[in-house]
Amino acid sequence: MTTTIIAGRFQQQSAVDEAVDEFTRAGFARDRISAFFVNPQGQHDTYPIGGDHDRSPGAGESGQGVAAGAAAGGAIGLAAAPILGPVGTITGGLLGAHIGGLVGSMAKMKDRDEHSDHPDDVGNEEPIRRSGMMLAIAVEGEDQMHQAVNLLRSLAASDIELAEGTITEGDWTDFNPDERPHLIGSPEQATSSSVPSDLRRL
Repeated sequence: MTTTIIAGRFQQQSAVDEAVDEFTRAGFARDRISAFFVNPQGQHDTYPIGGDHDRSPGAGESGQGVAAGAAAGGAIGLAAAPILGPVGTITGGLLGAHIGGLVGSMAKMKDRDEHSDHPDDVGNEEPIRRSGMMLAIAVEGEDQMHQAVNLLRSLAASDIELAEGTITEGDWTDFNPDERPHLIGSPEQATSSSVPSDLRRL
């Protein structure tokens, strides 16, 4: 059964253990509390070959550069035909396409870097979700929601978020590490009608 979940991030296992104890002492059922580690972005093994995406950032731009460079290189090889003969046409075309492809790929990636505000960060954008120990609590009603948020803050949790999901026997069964979290107090939540008005201001 899907319920409202309040979650926060910790850096140390000991801090999570302390938080679990605090929540159970506050009256939250242990089987409605989930604690687990969130891997860094790119290490969630979403795909069978590993990783979170089916292609590397920038792969599309690189492919376009290869195609353009290969075409130009092939043309150079064909232009050498009068000198090298029929065999030279094939050999020169293949060699020219190969070299042209490499040059085109590099040129495309260089062009993308030059047009980036932060060239060193191309392909290294801010992760959707930071790694660390996650503590999630299934809550019922606004009173428990406020209580969970305040308790997480008193325990110095980071990135406190509001989510919908299912926690069964201490396991957040439908947690998606690639889904952008709805952080409490963020601009997005400030206008969300699903969040109590006093929580939006936190």
